[in-house]
Amino acid sequence: QVQLAESGGGLVQAGGSLRLFCIASGFDFSNYAMGWFRQAPGKEREFVASTSWNGGNIYYGDSVKGRFTISRDNAKNTLYLQMNRLKREDTAIYYCAAQSWGIATRDTEYDYWGQGTQVTVSS
Repeated sequence: QVQLAESGGGLVQAGGSLRLFCIASGFDFSNYAMGWFRQAPGKEREFVASTSWNGGNIYYGDSVKGRFTISRDNAKNTLYLQMNRLKREDTAIYYCAAQSWGIATRDTEYDYWGQGTQVTVSS
């Protein structure tokens, strides 16, 4: 049974930091590209970041470049998202997703999704 379990979300002040975790099980994590997406109330799901199976290729959405860092530990079946210099507009539910054939930025290209973790940034 495939599972992606996000954690690490919470309430933080603008300018602060959070680190999100996504623990994978039920599939061969080390052979999957992984991504983070987010969805704010009333808005479409937005691409945040993605990484190839070994971390060799990484993409970021324009709104998070220079502030967020995606990484993975294949030995621990875990995907990370380090979020620094958080802004109010980063408030959203953050989802991790897995993709079997290669790094991607569109949500329609992902095979598996987690339930999400809420990130709220206050001013």
